[in-house]
Amino acid sequence: MSDQASIAAVAGYWSRRAGAACVEPETRARFEALDRQRQALAPHIQAFADFPRWTDRRVLEIGCGLGEDAAGFVRAGAEYTGIDVSLASVKVARRRLAAYGLDANIVHGDAERLGEHVRHASFDLVYAFDVLHHTPNPDEAIRQARRAIRPDGEFRLMLHASESWPDAMIEAGFEQPETDPDCPVARSYSRAEARALLRANDFSAIAITQDHIFPYQPDAFARGEKILLPWFAAMPPGMFRALERRFGRHMLIVAKPA
Repeated sequence: MSDQASIAAVAGYWSRRAGAACVEPETRARFEALDRQRQALAPHIQAFADFPRWTDRRVLEIGCGLGEDAAGFVRAGAEYTGIDVSLASVKVARRRLAAYGLDANIVHGDAERLGEHVRHASFDLVYAFDVLHHTPNPDEAIRQARRAIRPDGEFRLMLHASESWPDAMIEAGFEQPETDPDCPVARSYSRAEARALLRANDFSAIAITQDHIFPYQPDAFARGEKILLPWFAAMPPGMFRALERRFGRHMLIVAKPA
């Protein structure tokens, strides 16, 4: 994984992932099954996105991926634009929305050149979930987000947290990395580093929380088997939730223009 990876390398990687993620036929039932799986693994995403809050407001999603959250925003009545560097992902996102009978503006483009695709100061929400730690120049992507957002708008992003249970267990050799070793760029941040990254690009973080620990054996999960890691199998659910909230991999950030 290299910080010097090109946008082309990043786009190629996520296009390959998009092809692997969707199995024919791309029907509404298939997309709904994928949505249920994601909700079961990461229920905090819907609460963080807070879809109903953005009814009749302009939303820009950086890194829309396969359109999971796009569908949530559009269903809630947002005026939605999504952008992704992977053309394959863009095509899947468009087909997903079409399968649901929804319509939105899904654009193929680079977050680091966002100004080529959207107007300045035109969005109430800029949303980027599991994206900016995978782009070669996150500072530039955040500067572009700052130009796109309205002065009273909100920036919601998820970055991988370095001060997390998964990172600690991987360092100690107890768990395998969740991130594919072929991923061209994959960073993680402390809370202080995340605040500094935002502050350097004219945002102020107003809330930072953590959530999500993947509890399954990765190799077994890749085969379709949900086998808990032994320490999680022995842990009461309430204890596991407390661990997620303190040491989760997902750093959930709400920021405002400074």
